[in-house]
Amino acid sequence: MNVIGVIPARIGSTRFPEKPLALIAGKPLLQWVIEGSLQSKKINEIIVATDDSRIANLANKCGVKAIMTDANLATGTDRIYAAIKNIDCDLVINIQGDEPLIKGHILDSLVDRMILSPSAEMGTLAHAFKDQKDLQNPNMVKVLVNKNSEAIYFSRFPIPFSRQDINTSLSLFHIGIYAFKKSFLKTFCETQATPLELAESLEQLRALHLGAKIHVVQVDYETHGVDTAEDIKRVETIIKRLKS
Repeated sequence: MNVIGVIPARIGSTRFPEKPLALIAGKPLLQWVIEGSLQSKKINEIIVATDDSRIANLANKCGVKAIMTDANLATGTDRIYAAIKNIDCDLVINIQGDEPLIKGHILDSLVDRMILSPSAEMGTLAHAFKDQKDLQNPNMVKVLVNKNSEAIYFSRFPIPFSRQDINTSLSLFHIGIYAFKKSFLKTFCETQATPLELAESLEQLRALHLGAKIHVVQVDYETHGVDTAEDIKRVETIIKRLKS
């Protein structure tokens, strides 16, 4: 099975312009993501899909190929498909370009699940909530799974609603890293955004609307994505703690 990992990285983030080049503990954010991804033993090639020559140059310096894509593409998933549509591969891993703490073995656990689950069109990652207060945070996406560890629903709101005062969450914290069968990625990107997807501002709801099986791999992984400049200090604190 040919597995391609793609890191979408655009220069014009609304909340954090030039984010992939922002320094974290002395290295650009994108470099952290590339180095962590290259630890994977199951991904055959890592590609950066970008709209900016500076990002492409950084990718090349880090030892991976960069593919230039249209700056006007709507989403990172569209950017990934534009980069790989002419590449012969079976499985595409969407590695978010703002996840500097990503490690290769985490990506490999997702690849392994997809190989063992031939009926799954998609896969993704999640972990248990460490702080119940996070359930109220709309920036922390929640996912409910069935007995087969397949996604039932994703939401920015606490799910499910409970009439009882329970101390543990029935949902998991969703990590926005995905595996796509290439054939389904094509279908996904050729389908217009759905009303539910637009209401929650969550792309993965389009896949559920299409009837896709999304396998959810629960991992023990401390993640902190970089959405704003303020997140850099939090990530640097985690990096220092992990090194000590």
